[in-house]
Amino acid sequence: MIQIDKIYSKAVNVPTFLRKLMNIMEMSEQWVTARIKQNGDSRCIPWKNLKDLILAHPDARKKVDIFAISIYGLVVFPKTLGHVDEAVTDLFDRLDKRVLPMPVILAETFRSLNACRRVREGRFIGCAQLLLA
Repeated sequence: MIQIDKIYSKAVNVPTFLRKLMNIMEMSEQWVTARIKQNGDSRCIPWKNLKDLILAHPDARKKVDIFAISIYGLVVFPKTLGHVDEAVTDLFDRLDKRVLPMPVILAETFRSLNACRRVREGRFIGCAQLLLA
């Protein structure tokens, strides 16, 4: 169950990455399937495809949604350079359900810093400027 106005948590019946992208972008299953890439242990969509869609999408509101998911994926949670990760679509999907984004950003920042500390190496995955703010 999703709890309104609560810190991000996994829901039981979460739509797949493909379905989330289809809902956010209002594009066909074939279009989205052709652009999803597997990168290591996660799936993502390249920024180039999102940029092309922002420029060509007929719905201005969807252009803003696609731009927003791009900012979350490239700036706030940059896991794979030049790609928007599956976890970002999960967060973005929940924003419509009134889940607050700040606890999620802090939790992801803590998770990334903790992972670097645990292995005593690695790269911080997140926005360092946002962490300073």
